Amino acid sequence: MPENTDIPSETNARLTDDFRGYAALLRQIKQRVSLAQQRAIYAANEELLHMYWDIGEILQQSQQADGWGKKTLQRLSVDLGNDYPEIKGFSVRNMQCMMQFFEEYNQELTMIKKASCEITQPLAAQLGKHNFTLPVKHLDWTHNLILMQQVKDMHARYWYMMQSITSHWSKRYLQEAIKLDYYGKHGALANNFTETLPVPEANEVKSLLKDPYIFDMLTFTDQYNERDVEIGLVRHVEKFLVEMGAGFAFMGRQYHIEVSGDDYYIDMLMYNTFLHRYLVIELKDTEFKPEYIGKLNFYCSAVDDVLCREGDNRTIGLLLCKTKDRIKAEYALRDIQKPIGISDYELGQALPKNFRGSLPTIEEIEKGLEQN
Repeated sequence: MPENTDIPSETNARLTDDFRGYAALLRQIKQRVSLAQQRAIYAANEELLHMYWDIGEILQQSQQADGWGKKTLQRLSVDLGNDYPEIKGFSVRNMQCMMQFFEEYNQELTMIKKASCEITQPLAAQLGKHNFTLPVKHLDWTHNLILMQQVKDMHARYWYMMQSITSHWSKRYLQEAIKLDYYGKHGALANNFTETLPVPEANEVKSLLKDPYIFDMLTFTDQYNERDVEIGLVRHVEKFLVEMGAGFAFMGRQYHIEVSGDDYYIDMLMYNTFLHRYLVIELKDTEFKPEYIGKLNFYCSAVDDVLCREGDNRTIGLLLCKTKDRIKAEYALRDIQKPIGISDYELGQALPKNFRGSLPTIEEIEKGLEQN
């Protein structure tokens, strides 16, 4: 008889458990190694920025004292390149950028100390011995160069910094965002955040919400209502979350909430893990009307009382309309106690029916590919 080579079931189970235990152990160690690598990258980047800051300060002070010109930078570039061949970054252009880096953020520091810039004031307590603000240290040199050269307004620059950090923008995405004036679009948001939230929280919320929202994944050739848009956004929830921005989790559409024995249904409910607060979204297929604010204010109060737990911040409301009159929107928000923003939204450009009908379907395209 052939020898029985079957592994007993209890042995097989033990081997499976051992394998799972080892796999979990390996995963834990790899996660810790990955964390160490990330910290090393951040530390190296921060030290590089410290060095560029200090060199920029040395160069600026020396130039102010001795009045030298570009030839001195050319000579320094050659000598430093020869002495430190393993270190890149001592080109004339990059040393000029180091001087700009120190000069511009040193001016910002002076502005903070003198008093008043609403956006940068919360960072005053976080300034280190190298005298540049915290967000700068979390961006690599290329991101900082793009911001210094393409964004001159300090408020806008700070906003792009925070978006690049929290949303992990690549340098190409950052350049595109600046080109499309993302900051200007966010600045158009009608809101009462400054009146209803502490300044740091108000700035955080303002930096996260925008106006308009572009839902180009949705196209309608016929008439549509807000329910059609809601359903479309849920079907394309991943793209919807990308458009909403960093940290948002989708909690539900027509989210049921009970108040004093009556049922209410919120158009869309989200939660932001960075801000630790709910976002109530009411969607309208018309232009803004002041009466919309009362209902949204009610929903925000209900979510604060029914859903919020310890550690959650105040719920914010977002009203999405086809269009809005900014003066009417500001009047409607003036005495509202809940933090609410009002934004427009835009849908994708739908193709005319006769033109759309002339295009091949996906099935026709696939069939054609198979024949070739």
